[in-house]
Amino acid sequence: MKKIILISLLALAVMIPMEAAAKKKKDKFEKKQVTVERVTVKLPPEEVIAITSPAKQLYGEWNVDSIRKKPLSTTERPYIYLDFDRKMFYGSNGCNTINGKFANNGVNMSFKDIISTSESCHNHNDRNMLKTLTEVARVQLTKTTGNLERMKLLNNKGALLMVLTRHNMDELNGAWTVKEMNNNNVLDQKINLVVDVALQTIHANTGCNIINGVIHIDATKDFAIQFEDLRSSENQCNKIGYETEMLLGLEQTEYYKRINDHEVAFMTKDGTTVIVLTKLDLKQLVKNKK
Repeated sequence: MKKIILISLLALAVMIPMEAAAKKKKDKFEKKQVTVERVTVKLPPEEVIAITSPAKQLYGEWNVDSIRKKPLSTTERPYIYLDFDRKMFYGSNGCNTINGKFANNGVNMSFKDIISTSESCHNHNDRNMLKTLTEVARVQLTKTTGNLERMKLLNNKGALLMVLTRHNMDELNGAWTVKEMNNNNVLDQKINLVVDVALQTIHANTGCNIINGVIHIDATKDFAIQFEDLRSSENQCNKIGYETEMLLGLEQTEYYKRINDHEVAFMTKDGTTVIVLTKLDLKQLVKNKK
């Protein structure tokens, strides 16, 4: 009997530390579970746009952002230009020049007869892009915050194949008057300028000097624009201070922001607004001069 009691006591002594260790391990595990947090990634909101006039809505140059949900890594900018007049497309896969034919009927779209130059590439985007284009059956158009348009190419099952972005700066075209410089209202100075995105030029009339310059657009960055080779006719007048401030603002500009249908802002790399422009009504301007 003593032996049985002794054995039972020994077993109990062994089990108590084991249970304590198991409880400690369980508490530690439960503690870890409690501290785990779920992180939710919010994507920029997009609005699907009905394709009612493909030749107007899908025309022109589109940058290729991703293929099969994977971003591209290329030495040159990959893009596609859609020419609805000839029903032809051309562009680059980031290494080779490509072109071919396409057909579009609203949301239905296809590419065929695709050819490419044969430069040696250090990535597989060339073959991947060509193969992906042959699988395209549908197209979807969306607009993000900031008025950025995206074209999504899908296969016949609706799976996403390619995402392209149009850096549409046509809204900058036309005549503008300088409303603000460095947060100061200068409308009374009547400093006007004309932006021509197609020719990539800028012309300004300060009421004293004529300023001309070249526009540089970095299509790999959203809303990126720079003004280079700015030259003034260098007449001396009372507006020299305003002209100098405007020239410095244009030289510092890295991006533009659409404020509303009638106003845009030029901003520095760190997001500081240096110039605010208001769209000029040319008809009203001509009427006022008469």
